Amino acid sequence: MKNDLLEQWDRETFFHPSTHLAEFARGNIPHRVITGAEGCHIVDRNGNRLLDGFAGLYCVNIGYGRQEVAQAIAKQAKELAYYHSYVGHGTEASITLSKMILDRAPDHMSKVYYGLSGSDANETNIKLVWYYNNILGRPEKKKIISRWRGYHGSGLMTGSLTGLELFHKKFDLPLTQVIHTEAPYYFRRQDTSMSEAAFVAHCAAELEALIDREGADTIAAFIGEPVLGTGGIVPPPAGYWDAIQPILEKHDILLIADEVVTGFGRLGSMFGSQHYGLKPDLITIAKGLTSAYAPLSGSIVSKKMWAALEQGTDENGPIGHGWTYSAHPIGAAAGVANLKVLDDLKLIENAKSVGAYLNTQMHDAIGNHPNVGEIRGEGMLCAIEFVADRETRTLCDPSAKTGPSIAAALLDQGVIGRAMPQGDILGFAPPFCLTESEADEIVAKTKSAIEAVFN
Repeated sequence: MKNDLLEQWDRETFFHPSTHLAEFARGNIPHRVITGAEGCHIVDRNGNRLLDGFAGLYCVNIGYGRQEVAQAIAKQAKELAYYHSYVGHGTEASITLSKMILDRAPDHMSKVYYGLSGSDANETNIKLVWYYNNILGRPEKKKIISRWRGYHGSGLMTGSLTGLELFHKKFDLPLTQVIHTEAPYYFRRQDTSMSEAAFVAHCAAELEALIDREGADTIAAFIGEPVLGTGGIVPPPAGYWDAIQPILEKHDILLIADEVVTGFGRLGSMFGSQHYGLKPDLITIAKGLTSAYAPLSGSIVSKKMWAALEQGTDENGPIGHGWTYSAHPIGAAAGVANLKVLDDLKLIENAKSVGAYLNTQMHDAIGNHPNVGEIRGEGMLCAIEFVADRETRTLCDPSAKTGPSIAAALLDQGVIGRAMPQGDILGFAPPFCLTESEADEIVAKTKSAIEAVFN
């Protein structure tokens, strides 16, 4: 036991996000202080060494302890810790990073606006979409279509875009400008007789029906993650994006690709947009941009949208949008160093190969377990959905908290997996430097945790 007041101060003073506040204050949720990390492992102040199978929050893509990034941050802090980016000001780091991002992004993208989190980047995106339509003389075209189980942040607009009950309940969300459509979640389809192709057609038909009900002239944009993330780590069924994009084009509805999770290699491709053949008007980036070594996010703007933004400033003067910390030099320096590490160590290639290995081994180890309904993944993403009955796809009783119980049993064995919200789903999104032996450890201990809980 530590002879200090840290735990007391933690429970008395620290407002933890996404936490049962009363249970933490009462001492019923463990207090854990992380003191160090290297590679795929973190260490707490009690000396526990844990294999982080979720890379923090899908974000420490290059792994912990990369000195190249730490040194870049220190060097930037010593030379120029801060200057703003308003009215044409920049730094070597912010300009270089913008060039590096656009060199990697789809060819039709034009500029990068910087923030600090995926949430604020999506707030920026919605403001730009509204501005765009006002400049084009379409002030009524403002609604945003999102998808149930999508995750796009936890602000007012972004929490509305998020299609998970926890982020709406008692917050007076979603706001009226946001409407939701079917999630491309084949396992949870209501009609079990539907083929994957029939389910894709159903999702497309639901989107068309929503647009017809609301009126295409009132709908500005559609936002979606290439792979559903926090809503359950759900890759889209084959042909989904090929079916959705023509509908958006037909009705002149912009596409926002939320690549906070998938950007910079998580799927084994640089961007999810390239992985699935998307042509977005805006791309949201954050986590993998710096591998969370410093806060930084971005909105990548297409050439089509940029032309309208230029027109808007010709007509109305400087654009009225900005954050004090936009393109913060320390964050930008971290981003430059992070992207160099990704390239130099070929970590995206490793994410593709070891991610495939992790998913294959997970299927082989537990794919036939009577309480495993589905194992799914893409690149360095893997999820297991638990059921009460495999044959009927009957879900577990939510009050049993099966997913959280398995995550806790796994943690007891020294491996971090994430119990995903709104279901009994265990998710993995390890750092890209994961080795096959570390993947084997995740699989073996996951199997053990499942057996412990269900037995």
